Amino acid sequence: MSFESENYQSPLAGRYASVGMRRLFSPAMKFGTWRKLWLALAEGEHELGLAVSEEQVEELRANLEPINFEAAQAYEKELRHDVMSHVHAWGDQCPKARGILHLGATSCYVTDNTDAIILRDGVRMLRAQLVSVIEQFKAFALEYRCMPTLGFTHYQPAQATTVGKRATLWMQDLLDDLADLDHAESMIRFRGVKGTTGTQASFLELFEGDHDKVRELDKRVAQKMGFEKRFAVTGQTYPRQLDFRVGQALSSIAQTAHKFATDLRLLSNRKELEEPFESKQIGSSAMPWKRNPMRSERICSLARLVISHLDNCAHTAANQWLERTLDDSANRRIVLAEMFLATDAILNLLLNVSSGLVVYPHVVNRNLMAELPFLASEALMMEAVKAGADRQDVHEEVRQASFAAAKGIKEGRDNDLTERLKKSPLLAGVASRIDEILDPERYVGRAPQQVLEFMEEEVDPVLEKYKHLLGATGEVRV
Repeated sequence: MSFESENYQSPLAGRYASVGMRRLFSPAMKFGTWRKLWLALAEGEHELGLAVSEEQVEELRANLEPINFEAAQAYEKELRHDVMSHVHAWGDQCPKARGILHLGATSCYVTDNTDAIILRDGVRMLRAQLVSVIEQFKAFALEYRCMPTLGFTHYQPAQATTVGKRATLWMQDLLDDLADLDHAESMIRFRGVKGTTGTQASFLELFEGDHDKVRELDKRVAQKMGFEKRFAVTGQTYPRQLDFRVGQALSSIAQTAHKFATDLRLLSNRKELEEPFESKQIGSSAMPWKRNPMRSERICSLARLVISHLDNCAHTAANQWLERTLDDSANRRIVLAEMFLATDAILNLLLNVSSGLVVYPHVVNRNLMAELPFLASEALMMEAVKAGADRQDVHEEVRQASFAAAKGIKEGRDNDLTERLKKSPLLAGVASRIDEILDPERYVGRAPQQVLEFMEEEVDPVLEKYKHLLGATGEVRV
């Protein structure tokens, strides 16, 4: 990519998105697909008996490339119409076929059908990344399925869980995102050959009232462009709710990624878990010791963009007047591309981060043990009752000892709750077993088993279904 210092360049293209996704939303892809659509239309019209010769079709087929962008730009300055500028530019390259180019079609034949193709291919690219992220999280969850860690509710210490079990929460959202992405693709249909307001009147005229041939042309062109399903009815455009439905899936991925990245940022502050940090990476220009979680922060930043753009899709769908209005055009050029480019960048970052997560077991254990005496107080109380103590007296003893220890922590002292409890006459019957009772593995419940069951029942069938997509890797471009 050339660097132009005098012109604005989107950071999504210049810094974040992958080569494949940038190519998908490139002018070459867009206008190249327009030409393929015009060729498919001419082929179908020729096959069904219209006055479109094999020679004209072959001329189009032989001149799909190169696209003469300069000529198209010159025509657009004069005509103020992007589609007709490319009709004229290609017509100059194909003089024999010039007269049958775009025959019977409206502009949305090329613009909307191209958008449907790009949406479909974009979803497929994201799916490959998403499946690989799930696979990488699976390896992480299995490795740490038994490692006890402090769980949080309200970002306050709660019951223990395991590092691997926490990862399954991220994975479950990713699996649901994958299901949403699959559903979104199932909703992407070809607009087809529908004419100016969707009535196919121009094609009915060309085929002299033969409805069957009009329907067959619609079907054939869709199949030539790789679609079995097409919208049964449209106005001039395909329904803009399609953009919203696809955008919902992208927004969901962004929400999941934001949640994971936020969790990682919080755990990084606790020095329990970190994203990869390269040997020459600089965390801060002013503070040399810093290891800022920049990948996770970037995920959150890009996710916010994707989530906010979904609102634009909703307004566009809601504000389509009758058969169509053009106030969708300018914002769709920006919003659809940015949602896909940003989601691609998010998944690329997730691939990079999930492949190199760093766990610090000693810190994880230390942080848990600092709170475990509080978390284990109920179990300790039950064991004391079994040894013959009065439940209410033990409850009050543990309560007072807990409050005293908590006050000490807030005043800068270490948690001495265990020592206080060992010295309590009411707990003499279990004093020798307190360390045993405070074994962290006792408090993780079924977390290790849940990880295994989740993999077997939920994750493995999905990875088996999409095993041909596995292998994507993430690279931080800047």
